[in-house]
Amino acid sequence: MGLLRKTLNLYAKLAPGRGRSLPPYEHVVQIGDPILRKVSEPVSVDKIRTDDIRKIIQKLIYVLDKYGSVGMAAPQVGVNLRIFIMRLTAKQIAKMPVETIKLKNMTVVPLTVFVNPKLKVFDYNKVIHSEGCESIRSFSADVARYNEVQVTGYNADGEEILRVFKGWSARIAQHEMDHLDGKLYTDIMDRKSLHCTCWDEVNLSKGKIVIPYSP
Repeated sequence: MGLLRKTLNLYAKLAPGRGRSLPPYEHVVQIGDPILRKVSEPVSVDKIRTDDIRKIIQKLIYVLDKYGSVGMAAPQVGVNLRIFIMRLTAKQIAKMPVETIKLKNMTVVPLTVFVNPKLKVFDYNKVIHSEGCESIRSFSADVARYNEVQVTGYNADGEEILRVFKGWSARIAQHEMDHLDGKLYTDIMDRKSLHCTCWDEVNLSKGKIVIPYSP
């Protein structure tokens, strides 16, 4: 009990003034949170344009921007609904080496909202690339994903939409769809490839390093 108390006191010092917040959160929940393992509930079409759903979508956009991510699903902000957003900007792509951009087939994806999305595979050939997740901070692993998919659903205005994604954008769509089904990339990764992305810094600092769970 003494060790447990010391651990709890340590966390309390790391998060002074903490209080219980309610979803949708302004942070990304982490692996181990039960919400990430639940199959999300569909949204009634007649409720898509309500303030409650719009609030969730706006919070997803806020968190996406805050973390500089390319995709975010409702479960990641603590909401058990079938909603995700994705976006890949020219600025994000420009940070990558030219060889990487070509290898991963990266193209700009404007901000896209999917409510009640359904995914159909167009190209069953799988491509393996290293993949990370904001809900598994500071880790990545090799994951095989289909090369081309179609996603249908509704946008934020309750209108039916259809998008076809190839390459890296197809990977983003599949990753976010997995979140809605209670799955994480760790379920399908090459287990031996899992690694901490800051392993070198851990050694340089002699283990005295803290991995932040928010930007």
